[in-house]
Amino acid sequence: MTPAEATIRPVERADLLAVLRIERECFSDPWPYDAFERLIDAPAFLVAERDGEVLGYLVADVTPNAGRDIGHVKDLAVRPDARGRGVGRALLRAGLARLRAAGAAVAKLEVREGNDPARSLYAAEGFEPVRRARRYYRDGEDALVLVVDLAEWVRGG
Repeated sequence: MTPAEATIRPVERADLLAVLRIERECFSDPWPYDAFERLIDAPAFLVAERDGEVLGYLVADVTPNAGRDIGHVKDLAVRPDARGRGVGRALLRAGLARLRAAGAAVAKLEVREGNDPARSLYAAEGFEPVRRARRYYRDGEDALVLVVDLAEWVRGG
């Protein structure tokens, strides 16, 4: 499967159980159902699907910030059996484009310091570390806060 074989589209309420299953499969401290339900209208809550099956999702929103609105990628996951095929990258790129269209000047996210595959993806899309959030995760692991300027991202660099 290639990313072209997956369709990226806005989430629908009917997708939420599949999103929750992926969340629980991918994360040791998963979000509850109602967290996804509250964000269903976020500007970049997207799913990747193929043949009617949800392969992954991205949740991102925009916070007004004195004329320089901030996009926040809150959650990104791809089913383990669909990884390594560009689905996460396709979701991230579609989400960043939607954040930009919604007025965000920059996008930020938090990533586990030890999550090398995710850090590599984010670095390839231009995200740079701006600070460390000590003991950010429930298990005590630090997070790195990464930021990308969306105007530069659109220009490719």
